[in-house]
Amino acid sequence: MTDQKPFAGKLALVTGASRGIGAATAEALAAAGAHVILVARTAQALEQVEDRIHQAGGTATIAPMDLADRENISKLAEAIGGRWGSLDVLVLNAALLGSLSPVEHLDAKELERVFKLNVFANQALIQAFDPMLRRSEKAEIVGITSSVGAEPRAFWGGYGASKAALENLLLSYADETEHAGKIRIHIVDPGSTRTRMRQLAFPGEEPESLKPPEVVANAIVQRLQAEVPSGTRMRVEG
Repeated sequence: MTDQKPFAGKLALVTGASRGIGAATAEALAAAGAHVILVARTAQALEQVEDRIHQAGGTATIAPMDLADRENISKLAEAIGGRWGSLDVLVLNAALLGSLSPVEHLDAKELERVFKLNVFANQALIQAFDPMLRRSEKAEIVGITSSVGAEPRAFWGGYGASKAALENLLLSYADETEHAGKIRIHIVDPGSTRTRMRQLAFPGEEPESLKPPEVVANAIVQRLQAEVPSGTRMRVEG
């Protein structure tokens, strides 16, 4: 490890890596020396991120899949475990917004899809990669959350509840693994950021008034190098 490449020789996996915060974080980790596994549904978009990483001198591998299918996660862990001995960084970024609606009008099937990706898939990822994380000298898990996970807001009940559940899940895992001292959990609230999800939630907002995903990505990489306890929450301002 060097000052220029603090994650040299490390393996990172980033979900929702085809665009936005996920893509920017994957590129930032690759620039810091990590080999990054890029996970998202759209192969073509992942290939574009992979190309940018390679052009910048980094390395990456794409793994196009639907994380809502738990079997895909098991197969991914098996494939990665067969090639690499440990996983050093796991960024849980993939998420579904769903419709912004009063609680009494939430569509049951859509709410199920939101929880399947935002909560169940992340638990499945932790379960599948736990052995590889424990084999790392020092593993880092980053869970991307939202302010509505901690501060309920009208019409955000479905998405907010899924993020609250994710945070609780991650904090429980942080408590369970704290004694070993090998796995740190970081809960990151990116704040107002120029992403597709933000545009869907606030269609009348001027995108240029928001910080780009790269600001969040750089904050995450810096966070992973800082001496902070497991289970702490960070909001990215700017």
